[in-house]
Amino acid sequence: MRKIWWKIICVILLFYTFTAGFLINVPHIGNLYETIRNLFFHVPMWFAQLSLLTISLVYSILYLRKPQQQYDLYALTFAKTGNVFGILGLLTGMVWANYTWGAPWNNDPKQLGAAIALLIYLAYFVLRNSMTDIDKRGRVAAVYNIFAYFIYVPMIMVLPRLTESLHPGGQGEKGNPGLNGADLDPTMRLVFWPAILGWILLGIWITTLLLRAEIWQEKKLSTQ
Repeated sequence: MRKIWWKIICVILLFYTFTAGFLINVPHIGNLYETIRNLFFHVPMWFAQLSLLTISLVYSILYLRKPQQQYDLYALTFAKTGNVFGILGLLTGMVWANYTWGAPWNNDPKQLGAAIALLIYLAYFVLRNSMTDIDKRGRVAAVYNIFAYFIYVPMIMVLPRLTESLHPGGQGEKGNPGLNGADLDPTMRLVFWPAILGWILLGIWITTLLLRAEIWQEKKLSTQ
């Protein structure tokens, strides 16, 4: 991941997202009005989180198959970055909800599911820090990470769709009209999909920087 070409693509995509996202003409759908532009930021945050947590899941599985400390470190670091994007997704969602639903927090099933999912992953970090034995910590953390992932996906993608919700996609939704890739205005699609890729690449980029910092710190400690 040291090659620079994908980082250049990331910068270009995010620059495009910020400029086009605020300048293009957007359709006025329901009660969204200009807040619909948040679609280029709020939704891609969750795509980025899901991508990063999926990579973390893969490294946890690899660790259980072949215990190597680098797999454990990669799983931990991708989970950290994934949770940062999850928090950003929740915050941007609250900003959007404040304008369209009248309050930043409405106890909507989607909001509650996202918050619970984040807490489950925060418990992953607490669990890791409670153990001093490196091998035991790696095994237990890997198992918990797999468990957390398969709780996380239903909490934010399945259960909210089965209940009455203000959020698009829920049964009998009463808030924003549905917004997905098939429903988007063609002009918005030209920004929405590049935005998703840009935010995912940014998440991977941040994670690689954190990994390099962690590895450098470990080498520094080993030489002391």
